[in-house]
Amino acid sequence: QVQLVESGGGLVQAGGSLRLSCAASGRTFSSYAMGWFRQAPGKERRFVAAISWSGGSTYYADSVKGRFTISRDNAKNTVYLQMNSLKPEDTAVYYCAAGIAVSPRRTDYNYWGQGTQVTVSS
Repeated sequence: QVQLVESGGGLVQAGGSLRLSCAASGRTFSSYAMGWFRQAPGKERRFVAAISWSGGSTYYADSVKGRFTISRDNAKNTVYLQMNSLKPEDTAVYYCAAGIAVSPRRTDYNYWGQGTQVTVSS
């Protein structure tokens, strides 16, 4: 079992930055690939970024490539999402997830956090 708790969301102006954190419980954190997804009001949950168990492989949605960076610290059981050059269309609830592979598919992730709200004002 892995429990995930996101933090770091908030209100920021367009062009600004935020860093999201996802703290995991459980000694098996380092064996999981980790992903970030987001869900805007009235829309489906969509893939943002993912990272392998070692941190050696990352994968991004085209919409965030070059602006967002995913990283992890296995010693701290934490995964991060650094978000730069934020746009109003990045507004959403952001979820972290633990899964079996670096994948954009929601079904490849077994454990989910409760989410943290990110709002980008224009």
